[in-house]
Amino acid sequence: MFAAMDLEEAVRAGDAERVRELLAAGADPDTAGGDGLPVLCAAVAAYAVETIRVLVEGGADPDRRLPDGTTPLLRAVEGGSPAVWGAFLYSESGERLSQAERARLLEAARHWYETGAEAELRRLTGAQGPARTGIVRDGESDRVEEVTLGGRTVRAGHGAVLTRMEWEFRILTPVEELVDRAVRYEDEDHVDRQAARWIFVLRQGAETWSRVVDHHRHLSPAHRAFVAQFLRLGELMTDVIVNARWYRERLEVLLPDWADAEPDGGVLALVLGLLGDQGHPQTRAFGLRYAGHPDPRVRRRVPQMFDQPLDPVTARAVRDLGRDTDGGVRAMAADTLGSEDELGEGDRTLMLALLRDGDPEVRRSAAYGTARGRDCSPEVTEALVELLDADEQELRLSAAYGLAGRDDPRTPEAYARVGPLGPELESDPRADGLRRWSLRNEPTG
Repeated sequence: MFAAMDLEEAVRAGDAERVRELLAAGADPDTAGGDGLPVLCAAVAAYAVETIRVLVEGGADPDRRLPDGTTPLLRAVEGGSPAVWGAFLYSESGERLSQAERARLLEAARHWYETGAEAELRRLTGAQGPARTGIVRDGESDRVEEVTLGGRTVRAGHGAVLTRMEWEFRILTPVEELVDRAVRYEDEDHVDRQAARWIFVLRQGAETWSRVVDHHRHLSPAHRAFVAQFLRLGELMTDVIVNARWYRERLEVLLPDWADAEPDGGVLALVLGLLGDQGHPQTRAFGLRYAGHPDPRVRRRVPQMFDQPLDPVTARAVRDLGRDTDGGVRAMAADTLGSEDELGEGDRTLMLALLRDGDPEVRRSAAYGTARGRDCSPEVTEALVELLDADEQELRLSAAYGLAGRDDPRTPEAYARVGPLGPELESDPRADGLRRWSLRNEPTG
């Protein structure tokens, strides 16, 4: 039998696996910590999503009344993290909770959202000094502002919590209200924006789709950008969308007219990206039309709008973009040009310059593109060998992968110079280049 303090220590350390082991060995999931509260509250306060999930699955009571009248679930709502709210969802909160408790949770989320995280913290704590704020990751990829004031920390994702809660409780929030929540923050990866996009994809109906897309005529660029981001998510999720063909047919008509009329460079870049993703028949023509656009965000989209291998006209456009004054534009051109299977002499000269560009982003893209390409000229091969001396490991990895793809005998040495890969690169396809080279080139492979 494990002592209660073992479970508390594991929870406070955020060690979800240890928590699972202790629960399996008989620890009480509602164990009280040193503050007298269930350890689930400590996990909620620490935004320890996996620990919360393990505790709830292990029997911890999310609806337990606490001395101040709250519950762990209510504290999760007030904490403003949709990832934390999601850790409770397995318990089917919409079915389990009474109507009164659902109303209480909704009101709490709505109040925090409308008041604002910092303002509500000031009201609750009475603190007068400046708040400590910073952007943190919530869940796997979304971002949210975290605010600390008066000894208390919350995340400003109450809009996303409210959006997800309404869906869980089978409340069909008006489209206009969800769009307004989404555009409150400019960050494309903000949790409020991501939650609204995902709920719109889940709703799927033609009426919902049309009412969201109608905002592409909105006076605000933020609204129009949200529509493009919503459509991008829909493109990625066509395998789960029932009316995917219906949507695609309407996109084929919508996107060219929208691109022609869009005055904002940032939004236009998103629309051109959609044209390319969809494989629209006018994609090449639009790419050539906007290759000289004054906004670099638009020009950055152009190289990926052309099918490969490049034809003479699109190759010339990409070469011109490879000499652009904007590093981001050169980077996209380098990725496209480098991945060609065969480079003409002029293209090869340009690629060598891009591989040695003073902008690190350009060098990374040029190396990545060249690693995928198959131009086996001695000049390009030796430029890859040069990159094995780079300080940046990702550049060395691209160089080694490029040598492996060219069956260069220096491949084993190249991968040795790459060094041990961290978790962000160990599952990268480039990491498998040495094994594939060995299968092709070594007798025992």
